[in-house]
Amino acid sequence: MDTKNIILLALSLVLLLKVAQSFDYKDEDLASEESLRSLYERWRSHHTVSRSLTEKAQRFNVFKENLKHIHNVNQKDKPYKLKLNKFADMTNHEFIQHYGGSKVSHYRMLHGPRRLTRFSHEDTDNLPAFVDWRKKGAVTAVKDQGKCGSCWAFSSVAAVEGINKIKSGELVSLSEQELVDCNSANHGCDGGLMEQAFNFIEKNGGLTTETNYPYGARDGSCDSAKLNAPMVTIDGYEMVPANDEVALMKAVANQPISIAIDAGGRDFQFYSEGVFTGDCGTELNHGVALVGYGVAQDGTKYWIVKNSWGSEWGENGFLRMERGIEAEEGICGITLEASYPIKNPISLAKDEL
Repeated sequence: MDTKNIILLALSLVLLLKVAQSFDYKDEDLASEESLRSLYERWRSHHTVSRSLTEKAQRFNVFKENLKHIHNVNQKDKPYKLKLNKFADMTNHEFIQHYGGSKVSHYRMLHGPRRLTRFSHEDTDNLPAFVDWRKKGAVTAVKDQGKCGSCWAFSSVAAVEGINKIKSGELVSLSEQELVDCNSANHGCDGGLMEQAFNFIEKNGGLTTETNYPYGARDGSCDSAKLNAPMVTIDGYEMVPANDEVALMKAVANQPISIAIDAGGRDFQFYSEGVFTGDCGTELNHGVALVGYGVAQDGTKYWIVKNSWGSEWGENGFLRMERGIEAEEGICGITLEASYPIKNPISLAKDEL
């Protein structure tokens, strides 16, 4: 096979893979109850969703309501679109319970106000118009937290992976499960705070790799043998001043950072592409990573956010959220709970000493 045919075959496989990973509906699917049932069965098959006969009837009604919402929103002139993703037969309440489980606002009340720290990026000048740490090789592939409220761990790990790449030149995928099992100041699948995770990593002498301590999407007992095999260290953390989008830009211009947002909105549940401008509040219930910012072709300013709901959600697991709004807390409270790890260039893991 010559080079040209090999390239064509490779392109064809890529296109087939994209088709296989996507799921959409047509207007005729909404025409009747029968066509809707057929669509639901195809959706279940695509996402390998198993339901009992009794549950299917209930879930089908939820699916129809969600489809109606998705269709109505997509008919409007909004800068973002929704789609029938893997959450399509879950109510919004169920979705928030399973996937918005960080409960940052709740644990902030339990642990007291944000710790006051220095903000070492304060003097960052001449901010670039575009920042995307993915293009600089400082962001690992999108991961999937599953039905475990461990988003705080994924948010923290993404920030540590990023600063480690910046300081050491090596991108290492780190273990969220170690934080879920061993970080007792947080609450595993029941939520937590990113700053508590950073504190644990610093005090423990580092965090091990995802390969060494793989993710299980459930609470488990701390594996002390793996706990004592740290691969990447940090030297503390700092908080980004709240209610300040410029400060947030300064922080992410220097490194990927951890943030918390209100991800409980119905549009957020089914977000597919574009710059998200949907309704949301400031009930911080989900931890994510901020990995850049930019400006869309229509002039809309946006943040680039790495999520932990798998690569089929949103823009291959990422989303763009509106930047530069009037409210000082930013869209979905994006400025309220931002933090980042500190790593000095000479910091080494225990096994390197």
